[in-house]
Amino acid sequence: MALFNKILARIGIGAARVDAKLVNDEFRAGEKIEGIVEVYGGNVEQTIDRIYLRLFTSYVKEVDDKKVKQDIQLNVFKINEPFTIQPAEKKEIPFTFQLPDDTPVTLGKTRVWVATGLDIKDAVDPSDIDYVKVLPNLMVTSAMKSMEDLGFRLRQVECEEAPRRMRKRLPFVQEFEFVPAKGPYYGKLDEVEVIVQSLGNGQYELLLEIDRKARGFSGFLSEVLDADESLVRVTVSESEIAQLSATLERVISRYSV
Repeated sequence: MALFNKILARIGIGAARVDAKLVNDEFRAGEKIEGIVEVYGGNVEQTIDRIYLRLFTSYVKEVDDKKVKQDIQLNVFKINEPFTIQPAEKKEIPFTFQLPDDTPVTLGKTRVWVATGLDIKDAVDPSDIDYVKVLPNLMVTSAMKSMEDLGFRLRQVECEEAPRRMRKRLPFVQEFEFVPAKGPYYGKLDEVEVIVQSLGNGQYELLLEIDRKARGFSGFLSEVLDADESLVRVTVSESEIAQLSATLERVISRYSV
């Protein structure tokens, strides 16, 4: 019977289980996630080589002229040394790890989750998934508020594959797509896409893609040729956030004519 139980455990039946419990489920990029991993022994003694926590999100990429969703690992954390768990035994292992600074905000279609797994030799690795809410940092919050003050409405937030020249650690960027709902840019612009990237030490680069609305035949030709779009880079520090609305207004006004 013991041998039979071991065989079942190898294919995941009656094997050890894992459950991660987070202290909180709301964070900002750069903050620490704390919690406890609970490991429950199965029907047989098993050696756990390691417990790993993997942080994931997904982004849209183009494959064979089609847009597909791709899961990507943002980071992985090992939280223990090998140990043995007895049948029906329960172990609790605390953990702490830091969200990377480039973790995307969970707005729109963006999701971020922690996959907790046990690495068991010659057996199916059990796993557990916990979704977390990643709140905007100060710069992203200020950029969103500034765009709203200028009469824009947030229409969509999505992580998309980035051109190689724009890539940093990750192969994607998170785009905040705004449309003019009122004010001076209503009827002049189709949309403004904003990307916020950390440069470290409180410095950020804001990339604005300003899409002018086609007006008349010449405007139509510009739109067909993508000449109606301007990509502008603005470097802003946290100490300059109070002037961010004025900075964005100056840039958008310059490229909206």
